[in-house]
Amino acid sequence: MSISVTREPEVAGATGLEMLKMGAARIQVDDKKIINCRADLNQLVPFKYDWAWDKYLNACANHWMPNEINMAADVALWKSKDGLTEDERMIIERNLGFFSTADSLVANNLVLAVYRHITNPECRQYLLRQAFEEALHTHAYQYVIESLAMDEGRVFNMYRELPAVSKKAAWALPFTQSLGDPNFKTGTLADDQRLLRDLIAFYVVFEGIFFYVGFTQVLSMGRRNKMVGTAEQFQYILRDESMHMNFGIDVINQIKVENPELWTPEFQEEMIQLIKEGVDLEYQYAKDTMPRGVLGLNASMFKEYLEFIANRRLGQIGLPPQYEGANNPFPWMSEMLDLKKEKNFFETRVTEYQTGGALSWDEE
Repeated sequence: MSISVTREPEVAGATGLEMLKMGAARIQVDDKKIINCRADLNQLVPFKYDWAWDKYLNACANHWMPNEINMAADVALWKSKDGLTEDERMIIERNLGFFSTADSLVANNLVLAVYRHITNPECRQYLLRQAFEEALHTHAYQYVIESLAMDEGRVFNMYRELPAVSKKAAWALPFTQSLGDPNFKTGTLADDQRLLRDLIAFYVVFEGIFFYVGFTQVLSMGRRNKMVGTAEQFQYILRDESMHMNFGIDVINQIKVENPELWTPEFQEEMIQLIKEGVDLEYQYAKDTMPRGVLGLNASMFKEYLEFIANRRLGQIGLPPQYEGANNPFPWMSEMLDLKKEKNFFETRVTEYQTGGALSWDEE
């Protein structure tokens, strides 16, 4: 991507690896910034962004582990010759094929690209928790694949073999490669926009749009008492991913507040097109994974759902809706995020994973 507007280079932000300066003044709240901050990043407090710390605490309070979910019913159903239709099996296999590597792509983006450019310690604290959760999600998919005795090599390599799965991964990789360039650093308008673009690509499109067809398909099976353990794993992952997305949107909006010169009309139009491109790719994924109607769903329903979600995402980062009249054909998906119940969603165990704080976020 080329951005024509530039400004004079500035000194890059701190990394946290700077030499210690004995006798340096103590950090003040006003010294902190999301990007291009030169203050010591090893000092967590005083907090400037309480929302980042609150999200970190909420994530810790909602800890879960994949192997605590009972997969016995799924194993029996998967082994049964007439337990699932071929279309239902394809939904499970292709979504495991996409998701089993998708969370590794997100983790790589966080660890190898985003983390070093976010110059705020409380935001970095959440990024570390998010990176762990991405690893946890990859663990969950591996646990499902192993439990069902699938061909692990085939499923994990599906993103390099099956076009329906590979297209989304191929779309996302250049954004990580861009910021992962060891010579890249923020500090100019063009490079700061480059970082902002990557954040929007991953938090708004990859996690905020690309995951929703698969989540809806698998959770629809769970609602019909099929593959309930797998669906339960996906429900907890959906909850985590929703929190990741909301954190990323807060970071995006804070960068905009602190650097309003980045949010040019030209850049806004580019981000609109980026999101619309994501909608088109995810709709194609819906058609590829659901060539026929199944589970009371069909691909055309996902077109409106993705347009509805995209309008939400656009509004969350201050852009106008692009899909007039788009409604939510799956209102039950909102209920999937509400785990504040005395039992877990599919009643495969009586456990509430929230270990402390409260679950609350504003997302679908």
